[in-house]
Amino acid sequence: MLVDYILKLSTKNNSDFSDRETRGKVGYMAGLVGIIINLILFIVKLAVGIIVSSIAVLADAFNNLSDAASSIITIVGFKLSNRPPDKEHPYGHGRIEYLSALIVAFMVMLVGFQFIKTSFERIKNPKPVAFEWLPFVLLLVSIFLKIWLSLFNKKLGNIISSSALKATAIDALGDVFTTSVVAISLFVSTFTDFPIDGYIGGFVAIFIIYAGFNLVKETISPLIGEAPDEELIKSIKEGVLSYEYITGVHDLIVHNYGPGRTMASIHAEFPANIDVVEIHEIIDKAERELSENLGLHLVIHMDPVSIETKEIIETKNEIEKIIKDNELINSIHDFRIVGKGDKKNLIFDIVVDAYKLNTPAMEEQLKTDICQAVKKVNPHYNCIITIDKEF
Repeated sequence: MLVDYILKLSTKNNSDFSDRETRGKVGYMAGLVGIIINLILFIVKLAVGIIVSSIAVLADAFNNLSDAASSIITIVGFKLSNRPPDKEHPYGHGRIEYLSALIVAFMVMLVGFQFIKTSFERIKNPKPVAFEWLPFVLLLVSIFLKIWLSLFNKKLGNIISSSALKATAIDALGDVFTTSVVAISLFVSTFTDFPIDGYIGGFVAIFIIYAGFNLVKETISPLIGEAPDEELIKSIKEGVLSYEYITGVHDLIVHNYGPGRTMASIHAEFPANIDVVEIHEIIDKAERELSENLGLHLVIHMDPVSIETKEIIETKNEIEKIIKDNELINSIHDFRIVGKGDKKNLIFDIVVDAYKLNTPAMEEQLKTDICQAVKKVNPHYNCIITIDKEF
């Protein structure tokens, strides 16, 4: 209920979360809530840590302070990523959101490294931890606040498809675990003289570093150029094939320029005897409707396919038998036969995953293998093969 109220308050009941301005408002509100809660938790845990002289509690406190700083960076990231396109960045500034998440990740790791050193010093020179019920209860309250904050960021992250907010949700969930361990160690310290506080502080620090490392991996991936979501690929292909006269699709390429800034291009096959003006209108309609429905910019290339004769059908079937057991090949398209008499060229494209054939030598070897197999079936055919890579 509270999450829904905050969402309505920040967007003024605008439910179009694909709109950049609305999406930005949600990000700002999430960041503001994160700053307020984490600052409160920092102050509470700092006071508790000083009162009971616990390095583990202090480590947890400064982890919350770094989370507050992370929320500030998240807000700045949303603000900068919503800047309109300019001459130097014609596709906008959406990837800045990934950079802000990367900065947050490094800050999290820095806090972890600092407290490993502090925890090691506490193990070497242990100090007694003074357990008191009020600080202990405050730690329990902070756990419930972090659980709520994690669910809050997860819900908003899913609504606006934000990797930064999803990462923040995971980080908050990790804080729930670390604070729980700290609270348990604080309670156990009353029954033993073993310097458990220093060891738990080190454990918390290692967990913080691990969480930061995972955030780095998650944010670097889209910056490098990760593979598009399989559901999106399926939706684009099935969407294009749903239009009249389109018999096949290939050469789908998807580019991500930040959340809500996706561009895609695809080749659509249709019979060559269809009126060009008629099929052009269908392609234009498909581009408009699919771009709007899928929240991206789609460009469709018209690819006329030769009318299939008996010879083309039979020969194509033979080729498909040859390649069906080859794990490198996904499909073939643009199949045609050129020439007369005993010498004819089989011209076609084969589709492979980009990561499977990553050297020119591998590509040439695949072409050679297919050509030799075709020659065994019919020595009169000469293959001219183009390799298309799916990204």
